[in-house]
Amino acid sequence: MEPFTSRNDGRPPKGWFNSPLDQRAEAFYKDNGFLVLDRAVGEPELDAILTEAADLCRNRDGLIENLPTAPDDLDDEAVMSRALCIHYPHKLSQLFLRMLSHRVIVETLTRLIGPDVKCIQSMMFFKAAGKPGQAWHQDEIFIPSRDRSLAGAWLALDDATIENGCLWVIPGSHKPGVIWHLEQHNDPRFDCTREARGFPYTAADERPVEVKRGSIIFFNGYLLHRSLPNVAKRGYRRSLVNHYMSAQSLLAWGWTEGINSGWQDFRDFVMVAGHDPYAYKGLEDLSKPYLRSEDSIHGCGRPSSRPPGRGNPATAVRGNPATGVAGR
Repeated sequence: MEPFTSRNDGRPPKGWFNSPLDQRAEAFYKDNGFLVLDRAVGEPELDAILTEAADLCRNRDGLIENLPTAPDDLDDEAVMSRALCIHYPHKLSQLFLRMLSHRVIVETLTRLIGPDVKCIQSMMFFKAAGKPGQAWHQDEIFIPSRDRSLAGAWLALDDATIENGCLWVIPGSHKPGVIWHLEQHNDPRFDCTREARGFPYTAADERPVEVKRGSIIFFNGYLLHRSLPNVAKRGYRRSLVNHYMSAQSLLAWGWTEGINSGWQDFRDFVMVAGHDPYAYKGLEDLSKPYLRSEDSIHGCGRPSSRPPGRGNPATAVRGNPATGVAGR
């Protein structure tokens, strides 16, 4: 799976497909735990997302926790450079809400997950030059589905390269269905969220997933993945990352006193396909938009400095009773 920069013959790497999925693509996802839809979203949509994202970063209404309102004289570049990630942008923007149900995403997920699909969270990553990466992790440890149906949809809003901090994956690492132990690390290249340890894979097993702007990476919730720091001299590695799971599965995010453990069910989500078998429970507004700030990403008392090189990544969490952070 060579990076796109080496595609001199124009052929995509193994695992790169076009929409709609065929049986070959489904088989690849089943075996490897990820796939890429190459340039699945058009330029006008991508530009609209970035324009909206810059506007959200200004936080004019003060609705994003931890994000100060931007001075009027700051341009969009300066405004976006203040943020690593805004969580739950779909709660502030009709455009981000519509993107949860983008035709290509829904068509793909109903093939990979099943007919009934709900979106649990959205995250808008900016990752300007100098921002850190996120160490090996699995999304299911943060967003625990009961049926292993969790999947991330990672939309590249810029070309994602090794230099600016693309995703790395360990193909097939989802197959054992094991949630690997997390431990604190002290690597200043990454945020302070703990790193998965003890898995039987080596550096020879990991692969960079470099993608062109507009491509979508779909990956299984048990897949080990990470992101590298953005060590480019300038620019961003922006991405819109949404997480989905089968609506037939309960989500034990948070804990409600007096309810049996088997019935714990986080009811703040958006249905994007099919129907909700538990619709009689109703929905709640529990998660609030917030900024993953510079202090919180370095955390642990570490200084905010440019990462010294290309490293391995780790994911950050925060949250409401239930916040999962995944797919950096």
